Amino acid sequence: MVKPKVGINGFGRIGRLVLRAAVEKDSVEVVAVNDPFISIDYMVRKFNVE
Repeated sequence: MVKPKVGINGFGRIGRLVLRAAVEKDSVEVVAVNDPFISIDYMVRKFNVE
C-alpha cells in the first residue's frame, strides 16, 4: 500500500506534533515542512527538545 505524501505548513507546536505523530506511526510520508521564518538547525533543535 502506498503511503500518502503530506507537507506540513508551519513548524509551531501543531506542526511539530503532526511531524512527531507521522514519524511514530509511519502511516504517512512527510515530504516537506514549510516555515520561512526559522532555520533548519532551529527546526531540528525544537523537534528534538519537545
